[in-house]
Amino acid sequence: MATSSNPPPSPPPPLQLTSLPGRGRALITSRAINPGEVLLTSSPLLLYPSSFSSLSSFCSRCSRSLPSAPLPCPSCHLALFCSPSCLSLSHPHLLCRFLLQNPNRIHPNEQELLFLLSAYSLPPPSFGLLLSLHGHSSSSHREESFAIHSCLSSLLLNYSIPSTFSPELTAELLARDRTNSFALMEPFREDDPDSHFKIRAYGVYPDAAFFNHDCLPNACRFDYVDDRNADIIVRAIHEIPEGREVCISYFPVNWTFKERQRRLLEDYGFRCECDRCRVESEWKEDEMEEDEEDNNGDFPHAYFFVRFMCDRENCGGTLAPLPPSPDGMVSDVMECNVCGRMRKEEDVDEDDDVDGDEDMLDE
Repeated sequence: MATSSNPPPSPPPPLQLTSLPGRGRALITSRAINPGEVLLTSSPLLLYPSSFSSLSSFCSRCSRSLPSAPLPCPSCHLALFCSPSCLSLSHPHLLCRFLLQNPNRIHPNEQELLFLLSAYSLPPPSFGLLLSLHGHSSSSHREESFAIHSCLSSLLLNYSIPSTFSPELTAELLARDRTNSFALMEPFREDDPDSHFKIRAYGVYPDAAFFNHDCLPNACRFDYVDDRNADIIVRAIHEIPEGREVCISYFPVNWTFKERQRRLLEDYGFRCECDRCRVESEWKEDEMEEDEEDNNGDFPHAYFFVRFMCDRENCGGTLAPLPPSPDGMVSDVMECNVCGRMRKEEDVDEDDDVDGDEDMLDE
């Protein structure tokens, strides 16, 4: 007589939320993580176009590239949709009304306006979740936010706007956008080498907002908008021990020390003191220029750049292995999270003069 056996227990979730001294809320590993392992798949709370001009190229609901015969919004006629299902879900009602009344769509601060029109259209639970996210706002940011609010108020003068609409709330919303939004890029095309630098949309992903920054990250995020949906997927770049914080980079890893510090201070309100920044902060100006052009020599983190940075010209993307097979076999194919290029691990030039060491990744 055949006996039934219980299925093997599912592995525990790879991440857990905790609080770390000096870093606030953070995500740490609840078990050892394999290279390429999917750590998080997150759907957007809010998705909005990068510019008014992008409305003619991407679906106003899911941000996919539009087919040859897209479906127009029956109200504003300017927003376009890739399918009947996206058309039925429509797009933010304040943005729709704005497009109806402003067909020329020529306004300063268009990215901020598109975000605010979308954010103020959210239902109360989603709006509250957006405000619960961390946000950084300097005095200069608040002054700019109040000016944008004034512009938005004049544009929405005859609209039915939320009762909570105020300069202070607009400043809080813009701070959430500045700190938590991810850019969804256009896919790389061989006929346009700069295509992957163009932003099709921005999305706010509450779960992914808990990842802290590191200039040498141990995870990176991917999106496959045209092939799947607007979810973002965060994968491990290399092995990560249990109990280690998982960090992503908030910008391309090949940015210079000064560029990184300026962006983090202006948009996120902190100075980075990661291992890489501590090393580079001691460089003299001539050493910095030399090593930023050639990440080899005595640079102790050179191994990361040789192994995990895409070598396609002007890309700046990060490489992570494809997800492991169902039986746990780690893939030997590395994928760039910016241009999508694939390469075998053995294609890494073993003869590069690199003084960095793989063990440093686990320090």
